[in-house]
Amino acid sequence: MTETLTAPRRPAALSRARTLPSWTLIAAGVLAGGLLGGGYGLAKPPTYAATSYVVAVPTAKSDPASALGFAQAYGRVATQLAVLGDAQVWAGVPVRTLQSSVQAATSPDAPMVAITATSARPDLAADMANAVARALTRHASDTKAETNVELQQFARATKPTSPSSASPSVTGLVGASAGGLLGGLVLLVRPRRTGESGRPSVPSPAVAADAHGQL
Repeated sequence: MTETLTAPRRPAALSRARTLPSWTLIAAGVLAGGLLGGGYGLAKPPTYAATSYVVAVPTAKSDPASALGFAQAYGRVATQLAVLGDAQVWAGVPVRTLQSSVQAATSPDAPMVAITATSARPDLAADMANAVARALTRHASDTKAETNVELQQFARATKPTSPSSASPSVTGLVGASAGGLLGGLVLLVRPRRTGESGRPSVPSPAVAADAHGQL
């Protein structure tokens, strides 16, 4: 009695997947990342940013170097509770909102403090930035006799006309880049199988003869 040895069949879907070129994984990553990034950009509400500027001015008893140093110090205290507690009255928002929405920045070359507020409402962003600048100027005025430096309003924040957050096209592009990079990394780290062509393996004549003689 003769028995014919046949190689086990692989699932058709697996065979087709292994015959796909490697670049399809990168293309799938780019497509998926682009869709996710674009969807995120559409779902997230736009954010607006407004900036108010105050400048440190030395009195007759001080000098520009002192004004520059105090500007750095005022930049650090601009987002502290003592300042935001007064600013919340003029901004009409809780202190927690100011703490999460307002940032202060200084320059090493100019005695100026930039106060930037962000919000989903452009008018509220401008109101918060101006309120914090007003509160900071008031606190500096209270210590003017000791510091010999005063803060003055340099430029008020205006209502922004365009959002500062990324547009859906930008977030889609970032997502597509990240997806393509991830697909490329998967190709680099995936295990490689040698001698695998996607076709059923056929036993050599010697092996087939030995197997036939043992039956």
